[in-house]
Amino acid sequence: MAVTRDIFGRIDGEAVSRFTLTNRAGLAARFIGYGATLTELHLPDRQGRMADVVLGFDRIEDYRASDAYMGATCGRYGNRIQAGRFSLDSRPYALSLNEGRNHAHGGLRGFDKRIWSGEPGTDGNSVIFTLRSPDGEEGYPGTLDARVSFALTDANELTIEMTAHSDRPTIANLVHHSYFNLAGHGSGDVLRQELRIAAAGYTPVDRELIPTGEILPVAGTAFDFSAFKPIGRDIERVPYPFGHAPNAGGYDHNLVLAGAAGTMRPVLQARDPVSGRAFDLATTEPGLQFYTGAELNDAVPGKGGARYGRYGGFALETQKFPNSPNVPSFPQARLDPGETYQHGMRFRFHTV
Repeated sequence: MAVTRDIFGRIDGEAVSRFTLTNRAGLAARFIGYGATLTELHLPDRQGRMADVVLGFDRIEDYRASDAYMGATCGRYGNRIQAGRFSLDSRPYALSLNEGRNHAHGGLRGFDKRIWSGEPGTDGNSVIFTLRSPDGEEGYPGTLDARVSFALTDANELTIEMTAHSDRPTIANLVHHSYFNLAGHGSGDVLRQELRIAAAGYTPVDRELIPTGEILPVAGTAFDFSAFKPIGRDIERVPYPFGHAPNAGGYDHNLVLAGAAGTMRPVLQARDPVSGRAFDLATTEPGLQFYTGAELNDAVPGKGGARYGRYGGFALETQKFPNSPNVPSFPQARLDPGETYQHGMRFRFHTV
């Protein structure tokens, strides 16, 4: 295993560090302190040919300008909160509004737009990012100390561990927001790549992508990935609330994952039949936001000049449910002093 460090760029004169993790098989992952972001992930196909399978940018300025959250850690609350409002102990809180009338992914300057402190882990195969979010930032109560560790093992696993502590009652839902294209970033759409997801239900949404509060079965719907199927097979059947954006469509919904939340369990398999690249995903979280990138566009070139168009990548955001603080029946995101917020993800890469 090897961990190297260099400078990716500067923001307002402050250096943004980049860390590269490489294992014995040649798998490599790169991360930057801006947004605690995964910028590159190099995996072999079934012939051993390497490709970078996550979308991203070559310049720090493009990460700063983008609102696509490519590879970023989103927080303090990933996903959406209706009207940017919630209450704790009968006390109301108002958050910044950055998606129309709603709050999304932590607000105007969420964790994805902050420079995290980063250091190599003492185990020699990880990088650890830390961030302090002050009381009142984006409207959230309490000073929150967040920590995200990324580790790449010789077993071809990438683990992500997100933890946080607060000095006051607050809410926390850190979310990892990489976009994957197993054929290689910039290789076109992902509609022929295949997923299998252990989810029996999903949370339908209104035209602003806020859950209605219902949980409906996936059986017989476009959300049924109980057996492997191409991402694009049923994409035109997705009951997307048209009117959200001119180019809206596809999947951008929370799936209710099988198994006990709080325990690391397998929930998803992904594969590209052409290249053979594949991974299995396990998580501790109750939900998965499956987003197929309908609103991706090529206005800003990606890495190496790549053009990321509609459906150019898929995001798998394990999470508490969107708008959980306002829906008592959903898994709750409250974090009290003395408690530890914990969110784990584990990717196991292989070929088929």
